[in-house]
Amino acid sequence: MSFPSDLEIARKAELKPLNVIANESGIPEDSLEIYGEGAAKIRLDAIESMAEKPKAKYVVVTAITPTPLGEGKTTTTVGLGQGFSHIGKRATIAIRQPSLGPTFGIKGGAAGGGYAQVVPMELFNLHLTGDMHAVTAAHNMCSAMLDSHLFHGNNLGLDIHNITWRRVIDINDRSLRNATIGLGGRLDGIPRETGFDITAASEVMAALALCTSLEDLRKRMGRIVVGYDKEMNPITAEDIEVAGAMTVLLKEAIKPNLMQTLEGTPALVHCGPFGNIATGNSSIIADQIGIHTGDFLLTEAGFGADMGAERFFNIKCRYSGMAPDAAVLVATVRGLKAHSGNHRIVAGKPLPEALLAENPNEVHEGGANLRKQIENVRIHGVSPVVAINRFPEDHDADLAAIAEIARENGARCAITSHFSEGGAGASELAEMVAEATEEKSDFSVLYPDEMSIEEKIRTVATKVYGADEVDFSPTASKQINSYTENGFGDLPVCIAKTHLSISSDASLKGAPTGWNLPVREIRASVGAGFVYPICGEMRTMPGLGKSPAAAGIDIDENGEIVGLS
Repeated sequence: MSFPSDLEIARKAELKPLNVIANESGIPEDSLEIYGEGAAKIRLDAIESMAEKPKAKYVVVTAITPTPLGEGKTTTTVGLGQGFSHIGKRATIAIRQPSLGPTFGIKGGAAGGGYAQVVPMELFNLHLTGDMHAVTAAHNMCSAMLDSHLFHGNNLGLDIHNITWRRVIDINDRSLRNATIGLGGRLDGIPRETGFDITAASEVMAALALCTSLEDLRKRMGRIVVGYDKEMNPITAEDIEVAGAMTVLLKEAIKPNLMQTLEGTPALVHCGPFGNIATGNSSIIADQIGIHTGDFLLTEAGFGADMGAERFFNIKCRYSGMAPDAAVLVATVRGLKAHSGNHRIVAGKPLPEALLAENPNEVHEGGANLRKQIENVRIHGVSPVVAINRFPEDHDADLAAIAEIARENGARCAITSHFSEGGAGASELAEMVAEATEEKSDFSVLYPDEMSIEEKIRTVATKVYGADEVDFSPTASKQINSYTENGFGDLPVCIAKTHLSISSDASLKGAPTGWNLPVREIRASVGAGFVYPICGEMRTMPGLGKSPAAAGIDIDENGEIVGLS
């Protein structure tokens, strides 16, 4: 008998009423705004009303550097959340909302998998409560006001060749990466070159995820830089009188969404900033609520520990003031074998047969990546726990090799089977995480605010990525000087690089050494609150593959969605 699909499993779930989920976790019922049976908004007044409740242990879930297939980080987050109930503890999970781009592209949905899912699956992956569309509207309202300002005389003197604000849409569409607008007659606007990014890459999304209140969000909208004049003075959303309208469009989106897992674990689903050029973490506001809901709050950070976790530590925690008690590092046999450099894994294609053969020596060879990611957690003063995400084809000797690497590097570890067994399959992991959180945490950010932009980049590159040095292009150096003069020098850095390697070169596996990080340009997300160096070619608008998931998604004769994965 074949294993049921994620959608089949999700549809058999017996959902608890959301007011029951809220009551069990201490969220005031009068702070809920119910959206049908599957989701509820949580009003921000819950933060103040829950402030005196005990704080949960705060755990970030991260991973080794992933293959193109991912290593099951969300599934592990969900499974671990469920696992705590099997050892008599209460947990809440906080995860990002998926983008429609990957859902209809090659990656599929992001609700977890197997018996470790957030449900209802269809609602989770398709629109939810409309937050993505609110971000799209707020971003494009700014774009419209900017072009209206140009049309009506450009009183602020925006340099039309130095406008940094583009447009966004929440689908994969490579044809929109570069566009010329304002074509037609005189009344159709000022012709200029621009383009579209996917909504998850919007600075509005990043700001929404990092704000701590509606007032803070309003200030962040005002600080967004849309371009520069010819003297390189920044022009902001406040200057073009759109920041207020943008905040109004986000008034409902700022409220986190409450959902549940298959086993009734509370799930806070909120925001979805792009993992390559932004933080790749869910919202601070969700964590402000979740930290008072039980014994443990599990918050997921995108991609590997060199990406999402580094940004969690140095950007999200810097703005939230919250300190993690432990970190979970998800590792897989296939992932570490891939880091040996002996295999090529392509999303959408079958795994190489050699990858599935028993070979613990190859696991040890690729284990350099796990060793470095354990180190990356430890340099922030946090205790790591390795979650070995087991797949059906895995061999015991290969799994034992991962456990040996973890032990040799002083990390707790547990083999998990939450995909097939639900929370029961993650109970040992839950025990290990509970132990780790009892250790004294010495969490600290990696660099102070006052450190120069160059030194912040160099610190992350050498300490987290293992680079020897950083090579700044003349353009990047000029931009750093300009940002410093404009008062942006105190912002943290969010290095935009490939997620498929600890280095900036996706082809380099394991834990590369003897290389320099190339910084070709630097951009400022002043509203969100960081500067991001560009290290390599970053696609902020994905394209659809030859056989995208959208081709197999449909409605059957009973009105049920089919093909969603």
